[in-house]
Amino acid sequence: MDPALLPNQPVQPNASGCRSGMSPLSCSEVNLKFICEFRQKSGDDGNSVSMDWESVSVILPAQCSVHQLRLRICVQAQEKNCHPDPLAILDPDKYTLLYARGGDWYEAYDDCQVIRTLDIPWARDDSRCLLAHIVVQPVVAVDSEEKEKQQQCLNYLIGYDLEKEASDRLSELTFTRRKLASLRRQELRNRDDILYATEPWVTSIPLPADLQDWLNRKLPVNLHYMNMISFSVDVDLTITPNVLIKIFRKVMADQRLDYDTSESLVLKVSGREEFLSGDHPVSNFLWVRHCLKTVQDLQLSVVPVSQLADETVKFVDWPLVDGFSGQFSSHDDLRLEGKDLDDIFMISLWDCNRRLRVKLLGFDIPKLPSKYPQSVYVEASILYGSKVLSSVCSLSKPFADEVLWNEWLEFEVLLRDLPRGAKLGFTINASGGDSPVSPDPQKGKGKVLYFVNLLLIDHRSVLSQGPYTLHMWSHLDLEEEAITYQADKLSSATHPDIADTMAISFLLDRYSFPVVLPNRSSLSESSNSPTSSLSGNKPATSSNVPSASPFSPVSPSSPSTDSSSLPVKPHQDTSTDTATPRAPLSVFSTNRTGLRRFQGESVRFSSNLPQYLCNVDWMNRRIVEDVHWLLENWDAGELDLTVALELLSMDFADEIVRRLAVQRLESLSNDDVLKYLLQLVQTLKVEPYHDSFLARYLIQRALRSKRIGHFFFWYVRSEVAGCPYFRQRMAVILEAYLLGCGQAMLNSFTKQVQAVEALQEVAILIKKLYPDKTDLPPTAPIKLQELLIQYNLPDEFLLPFDPRIKVGKILLSKCKVMASKKKPLWLEFSPMPSPTAAPPVGIIFKQGDDLRQDMLVIQTLVVMDSIWQEKSLDLNLVPYGCISTGHNIGMIEIVRNAATIAAVQRNHGGTSGAFRNDALFEWLKSKCPLQEIHYKTVERFVRSCAGYCVATYVLGIGDRHNDNIMITDQGNLLHIDFGHILGNRKHFLGVSRERVPFVLTPDFLYVMGRVKGRNSLYFQRFRDTCIQAYTSLRSHSRLLVTLFSLMLLTGIPELSAAEDMRYLREALQEEQNEAEAKEHFLQQIAVCEQLGWTVQANWWIHMVAGIK
Repeated sequence: MDPALLPNQPVQPNASGCRSGMSPLSCSEVNLKFICEFRQKSGDDGNSVSMDWESVSVILPAQCSVHQLRLRICVQAQEKNCHPDPLAILDPDKYTLLYARGGDWYEAYDDCQVIRTLDIPWARDDSRCLLAHIVVQPVVAVDSEEKEKQQQCLNYLIGYDLEKEASDRLSELTFTRRKLASLRRQELRNRDDILYATEPWVTSIPLPADLQDWLNRKLPVNLHYMNMISFSVDVDLTITPNVLIKIFRKVMADQRLDYDTSESLVLKVSGREEFLSGDHPVSNFLWVRHCLKTVQDLQLSVVPVSQLADETVKFVDWPLVDGFSGQFSSHDDLRLEGKDLDDIFMISLWDCNRRLRVKLLGFDIPKLPSKYPQSVYVEASILYGSKVLSSVCSLSKPFADEVLWNEWLEFEVLLRDLPRGAKLGFTINASGGDSPVSPDPQKGKGKVLYFVNLLLIDHRSVLSQGPYTLHMWSHLDLEEEAITYQADKLSSATHPDIADTMAISFLLDRYSFPVVLPNRSSLSESSNSPTSSLSGNKPATSSNVPSASPFSPVSPSSPSTDSSSLPVKPHQDTSTDTATPRAPLSVFSTNRTGLRRFQGESVRFSSNLPQYLCNVDWMNRRIVEDVHWLLENWDAGELDLTVALELLSMDFADEIVRRLAVQRLESLSNDDVLKYLLQLVQTLKVEPYHDSFLARYLIQRALRSKRIGHFFFWYVRSEVAGCPYFRQRMAVILEAYLLGCGQAMLNSFTKQVQAVEALQEVAILIKKLYPDKTDLPPTAPIKLQELLIQYNLPDEFLLPFDPRIKVGKILLSKCKVMASKKKPLWLEFSPMPSPTAAPPVGIIFKQGDDLRQDMLVIQTLVVMDSIWQEKSLDLNLVPYGCISTGHNIGMIEIVRNAATIAAVQRNHGGTSGAFRNDALFEWLKSKCPLQEIHYKTVERFVRSCAGYCVATYVLGIGDRHNDNIMITDQGNLLHIDFGHILGNRKHFLGVSRERVPFVLTPDFLYVMGRVKGRNSLYFQRFRDTCIQAYTSLRSHSRLLVTLFSLMLLTGIPELSAAEDMRYLREALQEEQNEAEAKEHFLQQIAVCEQLGWTVQANWWIHMVAGIK
């Protein structure tokens, strides 16, 4: 191989030289040659069709921009008279520059991009000059009617119209849309539609102890094929779906029944949208375990693959853009030293040794608020994540509809030290006088009235310059709409209401050229090149992967768009000889030997990584470079999952830190992704830019799994509706998913949204008709039925809280309005057809309640249950379905065959039943008359009671009255309605209604045989189970605290400050040893026993007074 083609070899200068159309430049190591072919239009197959115009070649310095490449092409076209409208080539809205790679066409989209960073196949001509082929063609017109129809569909599903904000082609919105198309294209190429459509719901947790006896028994399986045949077969739990299909084919052959034997078949749970597929033993399928627990036969339908819903993607996608748009050359290439003015095209930010300053011009507001302070001042701050790195204040001035300052505010910060993602924040604060306000954070701080932030380094890595007018948000305290914790520091969105909101005007220093953040250099190509995969694999060799960038290593600080692993650049066709231009590597003054030693040792202490990173000075570029080197050489697989989740919190804004965390998430199973998806969606708010490693990771996982995609859709859509500060970000990420999720998912989402919107309208009208707190007239059910008919629900749709359940027509006679303040709707639907009779599917639809807190508690119960299951501890938790489908809208699953404790007590003595210790025992006995079954019922009660006692204590769940504790016919205790958490107790007339750490009443103890302090086997088992469950959670306390701390971003009222985590830490006794923790929990059980009568008294008051 020619040594000149090796990746690290400098390019040999060409002695003969070449000339461009503008200036005499030689084909040397600092110049690039482009063969530019003019094409007129696109053919029917989407490929360009060449006209008779001749090609032109241009040579220009490698650090030139795409715009300068356009300029040279224009000049050459004019000189050779080979294009009808050469000046039009300068307009990117009229002509695109395309290159072919890997069978696709890519557009050089950003006119500011340095040409040496183009991800283009490089070769050499006969004179050894580096060259690339590009095509210049008119922008392809899209069918406007088809595009409008597609966008209307997307807008409806997203709940927001992105088009009204997508005017500028280089805006962050449009830029993100275009860059995410490559990621989506790659995922769709790799996706198997059959596997995607039939993804199984399985678990890796061992079979619970109470189901172990099934390992020695046969499972009855009923197979149904259309209307041709149904038969039953008894199988071992180790059998796989593929073997079951073989059994079916054998029976069909034996019965000589005619069917298409060449077609692939899948097994679908009858009456559910759930499949048994893959090589998993049937014992690992969640539905099979449900059948074992409820002692019912497994009903399966054999379905030809041709009858599955169409998963193809029919939407027209965005054209692909260069994967390194928004990146620039290294600092060595951009530095001003030794350059003539004609050689300068852009300035490296690291050459800017002046301080950051901003000229505050003033603000104006169309209409003064009803209450406003006498005088105000403006505080300008440099923000990084949720941290304030520096701040400076203006003079105070009288508040009016227009206030002018014309005052320079200067920071003690050099421009060169600004990290990517830093924001310039403005707040308008109430002030008491006209003197300058002290910047001391503890003194002189006035109440914040308005805020807005601007990214100092934008999504294209370009420094913000010149004049700005930004429309501000009223501070969180003043707004009644959805809030987000630290939105005043994290959000870079401006208020969309331009006509009626406060607007602040200011001026940033201007420069003669664009000022750009250079790509970071590295001593090691492998550690910093985008060829290093996100999952921490070793970089591929240069023979099959394109180099990081022309000339110098490209920083992975901006996510690459062209591969399934986020920073990995896609593979390139190696059938032709290619070359990559490179510049000499920069030499760091820092000695990395010590860092390598530290890196090797630090793996042992990776749990302390967040604490270490919290103390990094992110404004010291040399320190940051060393930290980045350390993180890029860190094996993400060695990172604990809890630590990775912590690194995604608002304490860490650095992209390399967050990338390491995302690398760790790559290895998670779909089950684990679902377990933490609620938090991961929230942490998108911490990202400085729309396009991030985390956003790409979540889109990828959603496109690979319908299970993840379903919940991803609703979690993100809920944020679009309820969180204006991040609405555009959530909307563009959701759009990126919807463009690739497939037609079947789109159809399903459309029906779900139609159902939710119809039910929301009905719920709003019901609340207007019956505003009284609890009383409902007898005509309320009739009125509800009339409204449900009028608003025309879909004939069938998937339930947003469980995509395995599809419901049919609504059963009007079973629907009712519930007698509580928010007037929730009790709704029942017919189930899907099944060989066995199935009960109606019930939901409670709520309008006016934020269900995200309930979702958090239920999700935490799932996490707790998985922790216990790993210890072979099955505590029969019932994490029922619950989902927020919008701002203060959502639905909850109705648990069947269950009654509230209040209902049980009313059936045994009316309101005085609250004091009957045997009421619950007698009710359970009536449900299980056989002694053997009754024993199992009591055992299930003991386990579930222990599980919920530990869970409600650790989570500090309050308001535990007898209407939000339920019991199933099989003795399974469960808690519902989690409106108060983390020790926030409900009060009545100023007095706390709850005096016990958790609910363990005399009637619960009676079921366990604990009467008047008498010892019993069941009670001892209860205590032992509680201790085992409690100590298991203590060993995962960091995970539980992290999950709750990430949910601070929701702005849930009872989870709105970091101090709220203190309750969790105290409840888990983090500072105590295991023996002390066990004794602590036994003391809590004793307190519950001692004060159980107070709970009974509260329950009696609840039933008499109807307190909710």
